[in-house]
Amino acid sequence: MFWFYFIVCIFFVNVQSDWGPFQALLYSDLITCNHNKQVDLDIRDTMVYFYDFKNNLNVSYKIDKFVDGISHYQTLDVKRKLIFFVPGYKSNINKKTEEKIRQTFSNLDTYLIIIDHSTYTSSKGGVRDSYEKSVHYTYHLGRGLGKLLVDFHTKGFPSNKIHCIGHSLGAQMLGFTGTTYTSLTGEKIWRITGIDPAGPCFSNSQIEDQVRSGVAQYVEVFHCNVGELGTTSVLADTDFFINNGKKQPECHEGLIPGYGASEAAKCSHKACVRYWAETVHHPGWYLAWKCDTYKDFAKGRCVRNDVTIAGYSNPGNATGLFYASTETYGVV
Repeated sequence: MFWFYFIVCIFFVNVQSDWGPFQALLYSDLITCNHNKQVDLDIRDTMVYFYDFKNNLNVSYKIDKFVDGISHYQTLDVKRKLIFFVPGYKSNINKKTEEKIRQTFSNLDTYLIIIDHSTYTSSKGGVRDSYEKSVHYTYHLGRGLGKLLVDFHTKGFPSNKIHCIGHSLGAQMLGFTGTTYTSLTGEKIWRITGIDPAGPCFSNSQIEDQVRSGVAQYVEVFHCNVGELGTTSVLADTDFFINNGKKQPECHEGLIPGYGASEAAKCSHKACVRYWAETVHHPGWYLAWKCDTYKDFAKGRCVRNDVTIAGYSNPGNATGLFYASTETYGVV
């Protein structure tokens, strides 16, 4: 009965702003956001999957055994780039997002690492309780990943060859990964790419709890579902808003504005990974223009402004807010 009255109240409070119960619940006080960094949470069951497609090598270890384990196989080629992918809440190595990343980099001359932190970030125990637990683990997982990269660096792998990419909760973890790496090496990771960083429990938190400019040599963020599963915060050296940054073209809600939003939000949130992955093999994708608002971008008012590439080939020399359209490239 409580939930019935809660939903009814949310309807009347939010109908004017097109916010339904789904969005309102995500950012309500019913979700406890614990960013406590003082406790020392055990993350030793985090799995690290290493792929060297060039040499047909695919091995996995728990996080504290990984670097020593991989050194038994080969000496790392420090001329190659390391792609370090950290997925989000409810993800695991067998999900479609991870498979998309594997396929994307399978024919490139890079090393690929995919992290599986599902022991701590699965939906076991119910969505609300499990998400609260996942948020609490974000700092500790991010710090552990930073230490893992420090061990890589100690083995001779250079900072300027490390590209960290995170989706949703994984993107927020990378803020702590970057700061941990810098505090222990005195150097910065080459690039951190945040793909629709998680919004609930982060949009209204302190900036130190989020991925942000300064935690790597260059930080870029791609926004696809602002205000729902994705953050509302402008965080990076460059923030890219894909299409309108909120709802993606193929992701439709119900007939009532703001309702039936859960599946549509998941669709937009996940689409962000696919959009970004498509750019790996299309170096010119997607042209993005510096613009203050989507309205100005859509009306063509920013065509004379600075332009850069929103994607894997982003040169990293532009700063500010940029808007890009995927539909121009036939990607929806």
